[in-house]
Order: sequence, then structure tokens, then C-alpha cells
Amino acid sequence: MAEVLALIDYGAGNLHSVANALKAAGAPKVTVTADPDVVRAADRIVLPGVGSFRTCAQGLTGIPHLVEAMTERVHIGGAPFLGICVGMQLLATRGLEHGETPGLDWIAGEVQQIERTDPAIKVPHMGWNDVAIAPHAPSGALIEPGEAYFLHSYHIVPDDGHAVAAMTDHGGGLVAAVARDNIVGVQFHPEKSQAFGLALLARFLEWKP
Repeated sequence: MAEVLALIDYGAGNLHSVANALKAAGAPKVTVTADPDVVRAADRIVLPGVGSFRTCAQGLTGIPHLVEAMTERVHIGGAPFLGICVGMQLLATRGLEHGETPGLDWIAGEVQQIERTDPAIKVPHMGWNDVAIAPHAPSGALIEPGEAYFLHSYHIVPDDGHAVAAMTDHGGGLVAAVARDNIVGVQFHPEKSQAFGLALLARFLEWKP
């Protein structure tokens, strides 16, 4: 029986592009869903996200029992989880965009605005940039070095540097990926990162943390 991948639909993700990329990477079945029962039975979970931290957090928590189902399946059931862009930022304890908003608190830390330390540095951080493996990257975190497509004005700052799987440079170091146990989050967009992104998704589909 084919694995079921739950792509979470909470009104804040470019679901069509992500679903197509997952299928191109080899996913046998992608189920776009906000149904807690489907999420509890899923073999893998992907949480996309586009827009502000607050809007995405409100959309996710506004669906009854969805966060509880995700937490149960990932933390108790051990299902591999991938967060993309704001879906990765939601892993943090809190976001500071438009005031303070609670996150999932799966990876302790907060999401802060990118500081413009150099007038030549543009915010949002938009376009292709390097992905470099962090010195203390968790083993088996799926991330490989390369070049990916970014689009964001806020970035995650984990409390524990050992949760950082990869970095990128935009007027200073920014976290490109985080990882812990069966949880991985990427700030870049795999669905827009061509061969590099499809290879990451293919590894996620085979991942057995």
C-alpha cells in the first residue's frame, strides 16, 4: 500500500506548486488536507507557508484539532515532518512579525526581522543563494550543500545552535534549515529550487529517522 503524505491546507501555502514538486520527486500519493483524522493517519507530513507569521499561525490554529493531530502524529507517532518557509518558521516558540505570536514551539527560538546591517542588502531576502551545512548540523538531517531559492523578510533564531542544519549568507548568516529528530524545516522553497529542491524532497520521501 502506497504511503500517504499529508500536505497541510490551512489557507497559507502555495499548495499546488508544492504538491506538484512532491509528485515530481516521487511521492506516490499527496493528500491536500486540513482533516485531523487524515493527518493522524499520514505517513509523512509537509507544512507549507506563505505570508506573515501571524496570519499563518492564526490560520493553522483556527482549524479545530489540527495542531493537536500534527503534534500527536509527529511527536508520538514519529512521522517525518517537513516545514517549508513560514511552515518552517512556525516551528519556533514565537514570531515577532506584527507583534508577538505563539508558534508551535517544536524548536525553541523566535522568528525575527532580517536586520539591514548594510544599505546594499535588500529585504526581503529574495532569489537564489547558497545553502551551507552548519558545523553542528544534526546527523541525517536531509540537507545537502547547494543553491536554493529564498523569499523572506523574517528568519528563525533557534535557542540551541545544534538545531541549525544549514545556513545562508545575506549580509550576515541566516538560518536556512533546522532539524531535530524526525522534524526538518527549510527557509527556502524546494518547489522553486529546481533540481536542488526536488532532490531534497526525494530524500524526504525516503527518510526514515
